Amino acid sequence: MAHLPQIKLQYATHKQMEVVKILFTFNQEIINELKRTTSARWSASMKCWYVFKEPFKLHDFFQALHEVAYVDYSSIKKTTPVVIENAPKVDYSHRKSTKLPKGYLELLEQKRYSKNTINIYTNYFKDFKHFFSKEALDDISIEQINQYLLELIKKDKISASEQNQRINSIKFYYEKVLEREKLYIGIKRPKKSNHLPSVVSKKEIQSILKNCNNIKHRCILGLIYSAGLRRGELINLKVTDIHSERRQVKIENSKGGKDRYSLLSEKLLTELRGYYNEYKPTHWLFEGKGMTKKYSATSISNILKNACKASNIKRKVTPHMLRHSFATHLLEQGTDLRYIQELLGHSSTKTTEIYTHVANKDLSLIKNPLDEIYN
Repeated sequence: MAHLPQIKLQYATHKQMEVVKILFTFNQEIINELKRTTSARWSASMKCWYVFKEPFKLHDFFQALHEVAYVDYSSIKKTTPVVIENAPKVDYSHRKSTKLPKGYLELLEQKRYSKNTINIYTNYFKDFKHFFSKEALDDISIEQINQYLLELIKKDKISASEQNQRINSIKFYYEKVLEREKLYIGIKRPKKSNHLPSVVSKKEIQSILKNCNNIKHRCILGLIYSAGLRRGELINLKVTDIHSERRQVKIENSKGGKDRYSLLSEKLLTELRGYYNEYKPTHWLFEGKGMTKKYSATSISNILKNACKASNIKRKVTPHMLRHSFATHLLEQGTDLRYIQELLGHSSTKTTEIYTHVANKDLSLIKNPLDEIYN
């Protein structure tokens, strides 16, 4: 194990939540594995990855990461969390004794919210209930809720993200558990920053696929692009999800627990048939080592990285950029936005509309004034 990079685990308090910091020198393979196998997220303020202390299980974490790093967990044997500098000192000991209202946790689980979301909602709603411990929850007014949130913003200096999550935890109780009408909370939600997706050109896609000499690798990247798949969706594809006669790919249990169909390229279908005859996958469409395991997310990133290097593409290209490029290229060739929404599995057209800011379809018709000057 001495040759492996090291991960050091350490308890901390972050945004009034007990967390486990995951400390290591930058290593893309570790980052990819964290994203694939754990619920870890990046903190800009702590400048490290972290997971919530509850429901963190050391054994599961070790099993997920031990092949890519040596896990040093000696620090988390200490019972006192390390408090991040400048973090407000707030006592949250009441969370252990505060009981959630009947149906709150059960409904979160029934709706299949992620473990992280359940952890956040339940803790934040316990804070809310504790604050109004002398009053009946059902009788609390919107004005009181607004005042409570305003106090958290001013006194505890909660972040924009935490503000949103606390509002959501409160709204979940009144709107979902009690089935009341929507709560119109007066405290304005923080404005979201809109980052445009990065895309690669059709010519670059062509070069990337051309420089994949391995048919399996070529099929993996080709399918991500031509069906607009997320990396996790590609990994979870089964052999039976390829519907060759209908020229469709079935994506089961994707983000939000939804199923959908996407496009299957005729040219890629020919490649897939060649791949199938050579590799003969039995269950998962793309099997990893040992034949019974799913393909590794890290391996997908490495395939793309090597193909880009061979294509002399200098900028960083990620698997998700292939999905963005699929949507953008469809829009540029005149595909209706509603169809693109269906193919990507977006719940709302608002999410899909971001590609209208990236597509060149309309911009290409505008003559640049500099060209007029040189004429």
